Amino acid sequence: MPRHLLPTTVVGSYPQPDWLVDRAMLSKSVPRIRMQGMWRIPRPLLDDAQDDATIVAIHDMEQAGIDIVSDGEIRRESYSNRFATALDGVDADNPAIIISPSGIKTPVPRVVGPIRRTQPVELRDMEFLRRNTRRAAKITLPGPFTLSQQAQDDFYGDDEALAMTFAEVVNAEARDLQRAGADVIQLDEPWVRNNPQAARRYAVKAINRALDHITVPTIVHVCFGYAAIVPGSSKPSGYAFLAELADCHAAQIAIEAAQPRLDLGVLRDLSTKTIVLGVLDLGDPEIEPIAVVAERIRNGLKVVAPERLVVAPDCGMKYLPRATAFGKLKAMCAAAARVREELA
Repeated sequence: MPRHLLPTTVVGSYPQPDWLVDRAMLSKSVPRIRMQGMWRIPRPLLDDAQDDATIVAIHDMEQAGIDIVSDGEIRRESYSNRFATALDGVDADNPAIIISPSGIKTPVPRVVGPIRRTQPVELRDMEFLRRNTRRAAKITLPGPFTLSQQAQDDFYGDDEALAMTFAEVVNAEARDLQRAGADVIQLDEPWVRNNPQAARRYAVKAINRALDHITVPTIVHVCFGYAAIVPGSSKPSGYAFLAELADCHAAQIAIEAAQPRLDLGVLRDLSTKTIVLGVLDLGDPEIEPIAVVAERIRNGLKVVAPERLVVAPDCGMKYLPRATAFGKLKAMCAAAARVREELA
């Protein structure tokens, strides 16, 4: 793990190459069920192709200067669907349809029996990442609250029981990833802000169960939705569920802050946590100047002590052109170095 102030990391994803995925199909949604048609490579060759693209993603992060790298989530169609649909008791072949308040119809998996994890889902991903970088390595998992919100329950009949069952399988996966060499494990929990009433009842309880016996640094990530799909003009300037995460066992809280122009004063409620601060606006097609990103970092330092601040992009980097993503990461790392020198 890096020892200097203001270490840099990524939220998780990185652009998948055009030769690997149909990016036009990818751009239309964040799939909850499998989207096998997204892959351009035939199934017998897909694992090798994904490995090659993962090496490219790791190399880009290292070249940009990222201290804590991920595998780019190259093997995933979305941040959550690959894990969710690999579990027993989850039927993704006969999905339910959830209609959002805005009328958008989304196919989601149905929970039709006891949720069980019969084998690891991301273990090979972590082992591959560990073999291909000497830097600190981070891997992400969908959080149990979000998993429960992205499925239709046709079995448990109790939303808290469903979330706690997901927490059990996420915990089993996290333990395997820790043994495989993960330096950091992140739970993605964007849906706590979509349903804050339910989140206040049991989200922290589920998150804590998912992180039981995990001794490496852990992160809970929250956001308002990918910039490619949710425009910044529609995003609020504050989270409906954030201060409550002070009670979770995760050492770090990762937030989207650049695109929504977040009021960073809310971070005072998380004074016991390290903050992974989003300082790259992924809704901006241009590569931000180093000075702009550096000022966003300085704004974070007005409310968070330097030893508690980690620098990151907002989430959803996979939707950017690769050259743009690389350029943004490189500018971010240069900005972090500039502010680090100022602190020294």
